[in-house]
Order: sequence, then C-alpha cells, then structure tokens
Amino acid sequence: MSGSSIHFRILEDIARDLSGDVNFPTCLDAAILVRNTLRDPDANLAQVIQAIGIEPLIASKLLRLANSVIHNPQGERISDVGTAIGRLGFDIVRTTSLAVAMDQMLKSRNLSAYDRISHQTWENSVQVAAIARVLARHLGRIHPDEAMLAGLVHNIGVFYLMYRAAEYPEYRDNEPAMLELLAGWHEGVGESLLHILGLPDAITDAVRDQNQLRNIETPCSISDVLHFAKLLADTQPAWQTASHDEQQAAMLEAERARYADLLQEAEDDILELRAALSA
Repeated sequence: MSGSSIHFRILEDIARDLSGDVNFPTCLDAAILVRNTLRDPDANLAQVIQAIGIEPLIASKLLRLANSVIHNPQGERISDVGTAIGRLGFDIVRTTSLAVAMDQMLKSRNLSAYDRISHQTWENSVQVAAIARVLARHLGRIHPDEAMLAGLVHNIGVFYLMYRAAEYPEYRDNEPAMLELLAGWHEGVGESLLHILGLPDAITDAVRDQNQLRNIETPCSISDVLHFAKLLADTQPAWQTASHDEQQAAMLEAERARYADLLQEAEDDILELRAALSA
C-alpha cells in the first residue's frame, strides 16, 4: 500500500467527524464541558467549579498550579478550587482541562505500542509551553498565559491522530506509517480540534502555521512566540522530520540564538509546569 493511500481511510473518517458530530475520546468530555461553561457569559464561579468537578484530575492539577512558584511566589497555601480559579484565571482553567485530556490520551492503552512517540510529544509540549510563557513575559506584548496555552496545545493534533490511529490495523506495529501520518496532518487536525473546542483564533492560527518558515524581526504575535519557543525546545519528537537547506538552517540557528539566554530562566518554568501537570 502506498504512503498516501494507507492514510485515506482514517483521514476520511476524521474529516467526517470534524465536520459533524466529533468522535472525541471520552477523556475530552470534561474539557468540552469546561469550554462550554466558560463561553457562557452568564456562567458564575459555582458553575465553573461544577463543570470541573466531573474530572477530579482537573481540580487537583489546578490546585497544584495555584500553589506553584510560578503562580504563587509568596507561598500562600490554597486548598479550595474556587480560590485556585480566582488566582489562575479562566485561561489557565481551560489550559489545564486540555492538558488533562491530552495526558489521558497519552496514557491510553491504545497508545501503548507508541509510548516513545507519545512521551516525546508530551515532553515537547510542556517544554514549548513553558518557554513560550517566559518569552512572552520577556517581550511584554503577549499575555504569558495565552502563550503557554498555545505551547501546550500545539501538539493536540498528534495526540488525537495517535488515539484514532490505534483503532486501524494498518498502523499497528507500523511506526513509519504512524510517523508519516503525524508529520503530514497534525497541524490541520489540531487547528480543527481547537476551533471546535472554542480556543481563540490567534491560538488556532498559530497551531496551523507552526511549521511555516518565517523571518521575524520583532515577535509580536502568539504565532511568533510559538515559532521561537519550538526552536528553543531541546526535544524534537520523532515525527518532526522537516529538512532545511543550508541557508534555512543558518537562519533558524540565528533566530534560536536571539533568545537562547532565556533558556535558563525557562528551565524553572519547565520543571514547575511538568510537576503541576504530572499525574
């Protein structure tokens, strides 16, 4: 079976799902409920807490984040979800609900054959999210939490494709086919998922365009920050197979060097975010 034809069936099924009733993994149910609650202009804190309550992992991770050095440098202990939400804000609630969903997809038995790829992808997501937050804080033009959200979800298409591909025999014990599927279609699938989940256009556009080469004088958008954060991350998942000519490689290395001095600062954020989002 040729490289293009092997993917036809799954891509046709996913396209049908994304244009109608999406066949989300059940672990995304809580993220969708949180999304719907936060989009309601009349929703109050009690309703948000109730939505979060259907997935205890979201509440526990919100409490970890609210008590982390990143969000609570004074070390004032927070023990209830309502106070944690007040400290973190709704953007972080949305981010955390998606992080829980992606983590659960990663730990699904369906993905056990691809542990290496899924763990590489999760670690890359955490690194890019933390670096994006530090970079946005340094630039002062973009909200750091929005930049972190973009970094965390920029691989959501990878997790969804892997989760779905596990249902198709042509991908079992066929790592080259899986890597080709991820490399070719994760941006478009990720963009569609994030639109359905109600994320801002600036974030979905950044996910869609994340692998486009660009010459950026002054980073001034979430897309720009995501571009530099990906360059600075020291993890490269196996499905990232982009090849560049000598001139393009030199340009990317020069861009990486512009903000390399932020990596030490980002290391603390990476450790904090990894600890807060771990099971």
